[in-house]
Amino acid sequence: MIRFKQKGDFKNLESFLNKASKFDMRAILDRYGREGVEALRSNTPIDSGLTASSWDYYIETNKRTSKIVWTNTHNISGVNIAIILQYGHATKNGGYVQGQDYINPAIRPIMDKIADDVWREVCRL
Repeated sequence: MIRFKQKGDFKNLESFLNKASKFDMRAILDRYGREGVEALRSNTPIDSGLTASSWDYYIETNKRTSKIVWTNTHNISGVNIAIILQYGHATKNGGYVQGQDYINPAIRPIMDKIADDVWREVCRL
């Protein structure tokens, strides 16, 4: 026979879950969205400056997740220039221009800060 005995109540758990359900990560993500745009702008290789000045972000939120989406709107003939700068591209004469990894080094510190701040906020609940 197995018996369980429990004393106390679930006040602490209920309090934590109540606070967690009201936690709004949007302010944190908004701050880091702006920081990410500045980091991307400053790390984007510059020719005309159009790609660097075309960075923006938005925040997507639903019941379970929130995320920052960084975008770049500089396109030429339907080709996103930020992407071909990052990954490289073929040329008209059959050559190839090597990509330059500038996005990951720009965003990595921002992602680390987000993880630290969100963890700190969750621990404070």
